[in-house]
Amino acid sequence: MVSQFTLPNDRLLGQAAECLRALAHPMRLKILFLLESNRWTVGELAKECSIRSHVASEHLRLMQRCGMLSVEKEGQKTYYQICESQVHAILACMREKFS
Repeated sequence: MVSQFTLPNDRLLGQAAECLRALAHPMRLKILFLLESNRWTVGELAKECSIRSHVASEHLRLMQRCGMLSVEKEGQKTYYQICESQVHAILACMREKFS
């Protein structure tokens, strides 16, 4: 049977797996759902998620490395926000499936 879709190469599959691993953590999912509608600082996210700032930073750094988040500095504050429309689509699928 011939697929109508082209199979991604191994490098792209590796990148996809890395991004899926980044999503596969309850706290990172919570952070993404918070970032879905607004930008947040590390401190704000840490407080909202009841975790330490350095833990929030690690989660954010991992998701930023996968290209899901962008950073915007305003004075002393650094804001994180979702920068990939695909992340919004994934969150919508999850909301539909698990709500």
